[in-house]
Amino acid sequence: MSDNGYDAREVVQSEERYSELYGFNDALEYKYSSDKGLTEKVVKEISGIKLEPEWMLQKRLDALRVFLNKPMPRWGADLSGIDFDSIRYYMKPTDKKTDSWENVPEGIKKTFDKLGVPEAERKFFAGGEAQYDSEVVYSSIRKDLEKQGVIFTSTDNAVKQYPDLVKRYFGLMVPPSDNKFAALNTAVWSGGSFIYVPKGVKLTMPLSAYFRINAESMGQFERTLIIADEGADVTYIEGCTAPIYRSSSLHAAVVEIVAHKDSHVRYITIQNWSKNIYNLVTQRAFAYENAYVEWIDANIGSKINMKYPSIFLRGRGAKGDVISIAVAGNGQVQDSGGKIYHLAPDTTSKIISKGVSKGTGLTTYRGLLHIDKNATNTKSTVRCDALLLDEDSRTNTFPYNEIYADDAVVSHEAKFGKIGEDELFYLMSRGISEEDAVTLIVLGFLEPLVKVLPLEYSLELKRLIKLDTTNAVG
Repeated sequence: MSDNGYDAREVVQSEERYSELYGFNDALEYKYSSDKGLTEKVVKEISGIKLEPEWMLQKRLDALRVFLNKPMPRWGADLSGIDFDSIRYYMKPTDKKTDSWENVPEGIKKTFDKLGVPEAERKFFAGGEAQYDSEVVYSSIRKDLEKQGVIFTSTDNAVKQYPDLVKRYFGLMVPPSDNKFAALNTAVWSGGSFIYVPKGVKLTMPLSAYFRINAESMGQFERTLIIADEGADVTYIEGCTAPIYRSSSLHAAVVEIVAHKDSHVRYITIQNWSKNIYNLVTQRAFAYENAYVEWIDANIGSKINMKYPSIFLRGRGAKGDVISIAVAGNGQVQDSGGKIYHLAPDTTSKIISKGVSKGTGLTTYRGLLHIDKNATNTKSTVRCDALLLDEDSRTNTFPYNEIYADDAVVSHEAKFGKIGEDELFYLMSRGISEEDAVTLIVLGFLEPLVKVLPLEYSLELKRLIKLDTTNAVG
């Protein structure tokens, strides 16, 4: 036993189980790998390899200057362990991009086959995309959706094929000046999903993407842009994993969503990064008149995670929901939550945060609710709950409310608790093992998220939670 009460063997066993399922790495001969460190030369090389137009290169160079001048965040988790000079900012695994899974290079295909990605894509999704390190290697969409005008491709490809759409929306929700890591992403972004759903088109099956970091000491910086035109409906699901290495890697993505009048966008993340990944993501949506944006965010892996999906309710009657869960095992910091800005009348919102901590794990809810003085007849609910699995685990709650409208109706609730011995005894008396009993209690606590996931992702989330909470009590 360690000094703080948990068995070090549990950490090793947990990492071994993760490694078997997700943490393997594959030897691969890369077509191109940038030098370590971030310079203007590296940015120009990335843009040149992608054959980008001059306007995108200029965006990158402007963002690089912002990144170099902006300080590190002085709040949240400790990011002093990031060494920007030891990271490779672009690694190209293949020259081929294909819409046929059989044409994906064999070594890369084996990785995704082990993860079950193509099988899930064929069974459950209207389209799928797979990114390996810095590049999207596979992207496909059902032909009937293409005929309706739905666009689902990599953002790299969209820059060339749909420049007017990209110019209009790229950086609109998340400008480089927003924060240091948004600037970093804008300078070196590569890959990510570009989605456009035309007016009135409603997708009955989700689109999906899977992001895999394979190389050691590298950065993955995908850029995702989703545009739902008037009356459109789309659900997008992303998953992510990485091998376990001794050195740290950096994942700093940017996600931008535009939900036009009467549209509905649901964005789901199942984050399962290995425990050597700094996950520092900026995600933001604009919701216009009567639009509805749902952000469903599951944070299981990573060394340090800082992520706060944000929704700006910019049109009358707009609605925004953020459902965030975080599971912090030994040595993990999960700093997450959500932000909602009410900027128009008759808008409604909900933030639900669920945190589970084990051993030396730390979960933190960090949220912001802003109601503008012009946002009359606004209603909002904020609820943040935390579950501690042992005597040593910790949790924090940092809610921040800015209410400027006199008639706003706002409720806020926060609570935390521990797994009770009576609950465990009852389940174990029914023949359930202690390990499975803990998993059942945790899944019941996280039920608001689990119930909205498609079957395949719900099963995957349950498996991940069991992996992280094994031997949590005792």
